[in-house]
Amino acid sequence: MFKNAFVRTIILSNVLLQLGVWVRNFAILLYVTDITNNNPKFVSLISVAEFTPIFLFAIIGGTFADRWKPKRTMIVCDLLSALSVFAVLLVVMYGSWQALFFATLVSAILSQFSQPSALKLFKQHVPEEQLQGVMAMFQTLMAIFMVFGPILGTYVYQHYGLEISIAVMGVCFIASAAVLTSLPADQENPSKAERNFTQELKDGLRYVWNSRALKTLGGTFAVSGFAVGIIQPLALFIAIENLGQDKLFLQWLLAANGTAMLVGGGFVMALSKKMQPQTLLAAGLIASTVGTIGIGLSTSVPLTIGFEVLTGLFYPCIMIGINTMMMKNTEAAFIGRVGGVLTPMFMGFMVIGMSAAGVLKAEFSLQAVYAGSGILFFFGALLLLPLMLRHPESPRESQGAAAVADSAD
Repeated sequence: MFKNAFVRTIILSNVLLQLGVWVRNFAILLYVTDITNNNPKFVSLISVAEFTPIFLFAIIGGTFADRWKPKRTMIVCDLLSALSVFAVLLVVMYGSWQALFFATLVSAILSQFSQPSALKLFKQHVPEEQLQGVMAMFQTLMAIFMVFGPILGTYVYQHYGLEISIAVMGVCFIASAAVLTSLPADQENPSKAERNFTQELKDGLRYVWNSRALKTLGGTFAVSGFAVGIIQPLALFIAIENLGQDKLFLQWLLAANGTAMLVGGGFVMALSKKMQPQTLLAAGLIASTVGTIGIGLSTSVPLTIGFEVLTGLFYPCIMIGINTMMMKNTEAAFIGRVGGVLTPMFMGFMVIGMSAAGVLKAEFSLQAVYAGSGILFFFGALLLLPLMLRHPESPRESQGAAAVADSAD
């Protein structure tokens, strides 16, 4: 896989982006908790600013990604993100800390145009039998940053302050754009210019609707998204309330989870050719059920870390299963639009969950919210049973979905 120039280049670009995003995320989190005295509503607003644009712009960004040249799209998005970061940095330096939410907002919007472009390059230039391995490789990279990202972000913020932390992100985005310039020139596709944007968007919706595997994946996305959303902003309170630790202890919980993800990603890479992606996804969701309920109920540091390790070990199964199912059941011409249809199913319900997280915690309890999230993960696994009990969707079925999408008006 590393012999493929596209894979190497995009991985290096992703390393730079992850570095900048993790430093930014922890700097903003720690800064906001400092000035708001751990107010859960402001903490949850950070996540809302990061994920709401994904829900609103995924389908639009995915459709444009299918029309535009992927290399140029990725470079322009990285440069625009860097420009917005430095603009926000100037505003923050003059006293308006609320502008931090804008930096997160713009970066999240632009990612909805660049990420589908990267998937499109993979679909075009990576053999199908290697796709699950490449997805596992990217998941391993994410795990590495789950381990070192919080530690690095906390270190930069504590030693150099908010302004330097934000500037690091801008520099990393510029460096990513520079790396992407080494990709070969985009292929011309003049037929795309003749297509109507609205019609292409509708074609993407029909394509998903006519694929049994993609429809099922959409349902699982919706349930899992809400499950993730209602607990994502509350991780800080696991450290503070359940474990009686300082808020900085969160980085060690995330590090334990990320280390387990790294190990789990390695196992999945080894097993990627032996297991169907829907089986991987179901296994990850069941493990998340047990781990999430356990984290919510535990008041013991070792036990909580144990549950974090459990969820981390199986988290790669979720992400690799999702990405592989989507890639294997989608033709290259529809990659952006299919991602644009399915991603909002996850992100939309996740944003709803994040928006309600603070209210749910106040109305019920931290333990009850985590238990509810675990039950939702289990329901998501049940939705996959029809796919696990039948043969994988054949290429002809996917081609039939494409034919229906292209012929419908």
